[in-house]
Amino acid sequence: MEYAENILETIGNTPLVKMNKLVEDLPCLVLAKYETFNPGNSVKDRMALQMVEDAEADGRLKPGGTIVEGTSGNTGMGLALAGVVKGYECIFVTTDKQSKEKIDILKALGARVEVCPTNVAPDDPRSYYSVSKRLSEEIPNAWYVNQYDNPSNCKAHFKTTGPEIWEQTDGKVTHFIVGVGTGGTISGVGSYLKMKNPKVKVWGIDTYGSVFKKYHETGIFDENEIYPYVTEGIGEDILPANVNFDIIDGFTKVTDKDAAVYTQRLAKEEGMFLGNSAGAAIKGVLQLKEHFSPDDVVVVLFHDHGSRYVGKMFNDDWMREMGYIE
Repeated sequence: MEYAENILETIGNTPLVKMNKLVEDLPCLVLAKYETFNPGNSVKDRMALQMVEDAEADGRLKPGGTIVEGTSGNTGMGLALAGVVKGYECIFVTTDKQSKEKIDILKALGARVEVCPTNVAPDDPRSYYSVSKRLSEEIPNAWYVNQYDNPSNCKAHFKTTGPEIWEQTDGKVTHFIVGVGTGGTISGVGSYLKMKNPKVKVWGIDTYGSVFKKYHETGIFDENEIYPYVTEGIGEDILPANVNFDIIDGFTKVTDKDAAVYTQRLAKEEGMFLGNSAGAAIKGVLQLKEHFSPDDVVVVLFHDHGSRYVGKMFNDDWMREMGYIE
């Protein structure tokens, strides 16, 4: 009989899927690393489990402990799955721009969710960074995950996602493209692929209102670049330790409108029911067209599932209200 001992054993080994209609103007083969096949429907399951296992191994997370983390939803989902299976309480702190579906899903897995304002500075006591840190200090036997600076985040992708892409493309991958938030995926996968072949190009997808692109190009952390944006799961107003700028070849920025419109187009033209950052990622791939040639194999990673965005990007009333469709 073939079965997994528990749901955590089903994490990883996600398929590569060829993109067709949306990329017909590109000269190269474009393959999607389809991370919604993870049990929590996102790439974050990988690093959530790695962070938990590493914290258990070195004693930061003790039996009967409480996992505390600031999350835009998907890392919380992965941590909640680990919490259910391994017997930990979970408290997640998120921002008021995240979809209601994400908050409801976390609660469905038994987690407590605190919602903080989006439009405050990272060091403001009301910010989701500050609140999650404070709760982890106040609650006995709590472990603050800190996915932004936790090296296990990168490690998960260096150990699993990178090798999977290398093997699935038979070592022919030439470009890896992914939205950047905590930086774990791009840095872990990028480091692995460049170790195997230093010629592989690694591109990050950024959003307007985030600091990554300018910082990568100039070394300047420009606070004037920071403003609230709609796109979920990518971009930052801080520089997480997990973003290894040395292995990133460049960034391209995608507008909120384009990210939302292309999220819908992925569903309607490719049958790919995906999250908001996937819309940003595929539009970013199209923006990078001049970097590709006929022999290239471009892998774009799609983070999460469309079910998280039914009230937003897949709701035409919301799309009209935002001015994204006529």
